[in-house]
Amino acid sequence: MSSRHPRAASALAQVPRPRASLFAALTAALCLFSVGCNLTVKRVNSAEKKPNNVWVFFTVKDGDEPIGGLKADDFTIYEDGKVVSRFESKQTIQNPDVAAVMYTMLLVDMSGSITEANQADALVDAAKSFAQKVGKSQKVGVYAFDGSDKLEKIVGFTEAEGSVDAGLERMRTYKGKDPSTNLHGAVIEGLKELERELDKDKRPLKFGTLVTFTDGTDRANRYTKDQMREEIRKKNYDNYEKLAIGVGADIGEGDLGEVGPDGTELVADKAKLKDAFDKIADRIERHMKRFYLLSYCTPARKGKHEVEIEAKDPQSGKTGALEYEFTADGFGPPPDCDPETKPAFDLKAPVDEDGGGGGGSVKGSVEVKAKTGK
Repeated sequence: MSSRHPRAASALAQVPRPRASLFAALTAALCLFSVGCNLTVKRVNSAEKKPNNVWVFFTVKDGDEPIGGLKADDFTIYEDGKVVSRFESKQTIQNPDVAAVMYTMLLVDMSGSITEANQADALVDAAKSFAQKVGKSQKVGVYAFDGSDKLEKIVGFTEAEGSVDAGLERMRTYKGKDPSTNLHGAVIEGLKELERELDKDKRPLKFGTLVTFTDGTDRANRYTKDQMREEIRKKNYDNYEKLAIGVGADIGEGDLGEVGPDGTELVADKAKLKDAFDKIADRIERHMKRFYLLSYCTPARKGKHEVEIEAKDPQSGKTGALEYEFTADGFGPPPDCDPETKPAFDLKAPVDEDGGGGGGSVKGSVEVKAKTGK
């Protein structure tokens, strides 16, 4: 456990703000002595630039649940074990959109078992609801697959709701080229296409979500399951979520989990299809809220410095921290540091959520430390 800065001596020091409930306050006190009650804070990328700007892009989660809505005052910055004054640092939370782009691809099975079995209408209705939810905060693209070796673009990546609806409506009378199911190949090509589209955006941090809908297993055998697994596990997709929705008895949880290793929804019949799509859309919306871009003006003027950023959820009282190092050689005004300046992240070596590579040197991604006073 780190002891680089003073820890609270009692549970009372960690009680949430007055608006929190008595239950939340008691939970916070108990959490001081239990690592399982801690948040996880992970650095995605960071940068520093003259005169003395520092930016840190990171995520905050409580177990698998994202923590959204934290304010600048919910974070405490330490440099070399000492608290950095909020007044001196002018710390602020910038909109993550200035540095990060997020796209979701909906990859839809339009093989013969869908188009010839009167399932297209239920699928279109569910997909429209999904696109409306996710499209409020990011671009959504819709692509179809059947047994052929190529995807068909139904709707390109767009934030225009009308364009998505019009494209999806055409799927009601969709006629595929091959009634078989090239599921493995579709996932492989879907990830590649999602990466190509994200690469067109000039923002340095890129996050993609691939949502694959299918009613069965791969029948075309154009690619093996191992080839699909190999593609999914590639390093360039580390910042992507791979989710899957299944319907019917022809695909089980195990097979669906191979397609969507980050989360699945499986329903027995098309009557529950919209619910499955809505659950996945809700998951994507929640997970978008885990991102934070903290900007501040460091008081450091020279040399390497150890930074710790501690997050506290005022609702639960839970805390967590990340650590890394940066170099401040040549720092100091004039001109004055503006914390609203857009970040200068390194485009060539982004850092993933597991803490590898990137701008600045990584000291480590630290899961939350309990405040025990030790």
